[in-house]
Amino acid sequence: MTIALAIAASMVAMSLIVAVRYLIVSGAFAAATRARYPGLYRGLSAQIRREIWWSVASAAIYGVPAGIIAWGWQNRGWTLIYQDVHAYPVWYLPVSVLAYLVAHDSWFYWTHRWMHRPRLFKLAHAVHHDSRPPTAWAAMAFHPLEAISGAVIIPLLVFAIPIHVGALGLVLGIMTVMGVTNHMGWEIFPAFMWRGPLGHWLITASHHQRHHELYRGNYGLYFRFWDRLCGTDRGVGDFAREHAKAGVDRGRGGRAARVLAGRGRDE
Repeated sequence: MTIALAIAASMVAMSLIVAVRYLIVSGAFAAATRARYPGLYRGLSAQIRREIWWSVASAAIYGVPAGIIAWGWQNRGWTLIYQDVHAYPVWYLPVSVLAYLVAHDSWFYWTHRWMHRPRLFKLAHAVHHDSRPPTAWAAMAFHPLEAISGAVIIPLLVFAIPIHVGALGLVLGIMTVMGVTNHMGWEIFPAFMWRGPLGHWLITASHHQRHHELYRGNYGLYFRFWDRLCGTDRGVGDFAREHAKAGVDRGRGGRAARVLAGRGRDE
């Protein structure tokens, strides 16, 4: 097999892995939503089909850089990913995970805020905000331009920050779970994570829901420090109010989204 074919096969494999991971995790939390709040997604079948379509397309995009890097790591020794757990002190394992989460969160904050510039919002980010209210299937529902901006950050970090392959898997797991749970329309985490002191710094669905409600502010992914530092933190959303409103206004969801999209901008 030529190098080009091997790299192409790696890209296809990684795209399939990302797509299957999305379908399993989003499907599991969608099932949990049906069990916890029956009827919450009632009337959203067309929206969910659209979310799945955009998400699978995004998975294909995410697989391209991931596949190239995976091939280079295995065959050419690219990246700073290591397999020997003793290559670095044991204390470095959690430090590397935190470093990746902080770096990813910073990248996400600024690219997400950039996507809310009027032209970019209309061109790309409006695809994600067409999910109103968002569901567990919406986490990867991106326009290709936005998918590219999200797909490159972890592959870039593996050239800059050493990380054990298992720790990298944990980072990817956290990324997937937080992306899905932040969009599923209810709060799965205990109250101390979003109501107490810890919630002043960690992002859960209650914080990200506010972003989808207002179309501005609350741009972070894992942590609130960039929002707090830059004055874009809008607090947490009210799921009870949102659920009641969804029950009343579900039929007007498309029109409401267009109205809000017209007025909801950061810059």
